[in-house]
Amino acid sequence: MTYPKISCLPFPSIAWLLMFILFSQWSIQQKGIVDEKIGDDKKPNIIFILTDDQRWDALGFAGNDIIHTPTMDKLASEGLYFANAFVTTPICAASRASLFSGLYERTHDFTFGKPPLQDSYMANSYPNLLKKDGYRTGFVGKFGVKVSEGMEDSLFHRMDKTFWPYLKEVEGKEVHLADTNGDLAIDFIRSSGDQPFCLSLSFWSPHADDGAEEQYFWADYTDHLYRDTEIPVPETADPSFYANIPEFLKNRMTRERWHWRFDTPEKYQEMVKGYYRMISTVDSVLSRIRVSLEEEGIADNTVIIFMGDNGYFLGERGYAGKWLLYEPSIRVPLVIYDPRQPENRRKKTYSQMVSNVDVTPTILSLAGVKIPDSYAGRSLTDFYEEAPRDWRVGIFLEHRLENNEKLLKTEGYRDDEYKFIRYDDSDLIELYHHKTDFNEVNNLALNNKYIEKVKYYSDKCDSIIHDLLQQRVINQ
Repeated sequence: MTYPKISCLPFPSIAWLLMFILFSQWSIQQKGIVDEKIGDDKKPNIIFILTDDQRWDALGFAGNDIIHTPTMDKLASEGLYFANAFVTTPICAASRASLFSGLYERTHDFTFGKPPLQDSYMANSYPNLLKKDGYRTGFVGKFGVKVSEGMEDSLFHRMDKTFWPYLKEVEGKEVHLADTNGDLAIDFIRSSGDQPFCLSLSFWSPHADDGAEEQYFWADYTDHLYRDTEIPVPETADPSFYANIPEFLKNRMTRERWHWRFDTPEKYQEMVKGYYRMISTVDSVLSRIRVSLEEEGIADNTVIIFMGDNGYFLGERGYAGKWLLYEPSIRVPLVIYDPRQPENRRKKTYSQMVSNVDVTPTILSLAGVKIPDSYAGRSLTDFYEEAPRDWRVGIFLEHRLENNEKLLKTEGYRDDEYKFIRYDDSDLIELYHHKTDFNEVNNLALNNKYIEKVKYYSDKCDSIIHDLLQQRVINQ
């Protein structure tokens, strides 16, 4: 019988064939890995949310068991929460200029009543650098910084500035400004397509409407909140405390606005509840924004940064407003929620001192954009693994508004133990050991035992100011 001839490969050829098959499978696997890495390296979307006048403890996660902020609390619990976050200047114009430019007020030299923020600083602003890198940039809400003509349009692909009043009639319905901002933000998100975006969402809330007797306005769906709640009054709100502060610190704008808001027990309860309701209104808007991210299928690649532009006195020291360098005025909430991080690297609270000038390099770092050498801060992505050992040990503070007798020009320094404050138009010096004196009531500068400590901080401020002025660009 004759059998058909079968062509057999010699042994070496079979080995090569097996090797080829294995290599092909390995190549496919590697392609999958590479594709996965490309997916991982995709630029994240960034939403930077800024509230106006929200102090650090006007947040449930900060230990406030009265205020209703479930969305903010969830961001804080699922992300990185910075328990000691500060603004370098406690006033909205200068603080926002610092957020754009990454610089201290002493360097960028912008606040109310000043010429526009220089173009050279805005050229290095995070929106401009991200736009150049291919990001779609958007702005919604309160801009708060004066810039040269045409600058705003050059920074953002889309800009929706909004303004008071808080309550407007839209198609026969009363709509709160925070909800208007939220609608504009969601529209920007939905219209961005596949292009990575950076949205700066700047709420007016919970800033008081200074021209209105009611001061605080909120959405009707938060009306029911806090009705049966008694808001505790701060210890330093006792009239005897104000009576004993230095005359230089009396009858300023902080006191004038105290009369607007807190000068009777009834008014205090009404006003603080209004302030809280405004924050709860913003919280509701943030919930809608997070839902929209899920609906668009981009929640897992969208980083959310949330903070306040400055702190706020709620009757402490007999004050309202901000501007001074005490804790209620300079301390703000700050959260970074990055869903790309593994869960075991999120859900952390850090006690290190961080500031608004750290947010600017953080945004650039998230986008993979080079951080300008001129920036004064440091990226908070350094905390993604663990707290950096070489993080700063103190923060310089300042308020430089000129030609206003009701607002003081002041500067100071805060570290882990002490707060040092001095004023341009007075010999008054303040030194507090805030670790044991949280309310800052015992001025150690009056004690001769602390002469050397006072000199140390005074010299430190002089040195920092010299360096910050050297970095200022002189407008030609």
